[in-house]
Amino acid sequence: MRTIGLEEHFVTPELEGYGAGSASIIQPEKWREASRRLLDITGERLAEMDAAGLDTQVLSLNSPGIQAETDPAVAVAQAAAVNDLLAEVVREHPERFAGFAALPLQDPQAAAKELDRSVTELGMLGALVNAHTQGRYLDDPQLRVVWERAEALDVPLYLHPANGVGTPHVIEGHPELVGPMWSWGSETATHFLRCVFGGVFDDFPGAKLLLGHMGEGLPYVMWRLDSRWEYHNHHGVELARGNPSAYLRHNLYITTSGVCSAPPLLCALLALGPDRILFGTDYPFEDMATATGFLASAPISDADRAKISHLNAEQLLGL
Repeated sequence: MRTIGLEEHFVTPELEGYGAGSASIIQPEKWREASRRLLDITGERLAEMDAAGLDTQVLSLNSPGIQAETDPAVAVAQAAAVNDLLAEVVREHPERFAGFAALPLQDPQAAAKELDRSVTELGMLGALVNAHTQGRYLDDPQLRVVWERAEALDVPLYLHPANGVGTPHVIEGHPELVGPMWSWGSETATHFLRCVFGGVFDDFPGAKLLLGHMGEGLPYVMWRLDSRWEYHNHHGVELARGNPSAYLRHNLYITTSGVCSAPPLLCALLALGPDRILFGTDYPFEDMATATGFLASAPISDADRAKISHLNAEQLLGL
């Protein structure tokens, strides 16, 4: 059975420094090893893919990527360069790699143009967005031009975590809670909900957004989102689809990246259905073989396993 991973990270020497903020989150020796693997796109990575039975990786620039750049003009040039490099890697290994573009969201018009170029000229399958861009989230009205282009191209945006803007008061004094163990997931789930309540998916009903890490906890709370929406003051916000869960079922896709546990997978299957779940590993921060082994042995039907392993990715991304 073919296996396609959608959250598979890399970095270039020119952009490596933007990830320095993660060095304080991860144990030093593990950060050094992850950094080495991020830079190795086609060497050891391919050998690990073969050993794990991972046929294809959809590569994306590691967090925070060019979105950490404060100069919009520099970010625009960096995005073009890294997307050109990624396209060359894909051309050299078309059966093993595909790509999600990096976007210079510091300049929304330029980001929309780069998305168009990356998809129509370079063959990218969409774009990966690393959380906010200098405090700007995807529901920002200035970024509607990017959503408009993504919907027109019929490609997804993959929303990936990064360090937030400041530290929430509840986490102050607990640096162990900052990062992928907790804060990244809760912030990314909130980011998606900002898009729901900010009208992104009402303005662009055909838009598609991917979340990793089994949906960042959202499948678990779908019922409560609807229940409390019927109870809460709406503060002038109304949803064209009625309830929040309708947007999770219509606009959201999730991947298994970084979560190799049956209960969250079964929850996601019950909440979203098998057509909305795709495979990912979160390489190099998780082990490829652990991820592929989990999917192979998960207590689900073979039909659902095939959808998660490759069929859904083939349909969503046109692979």
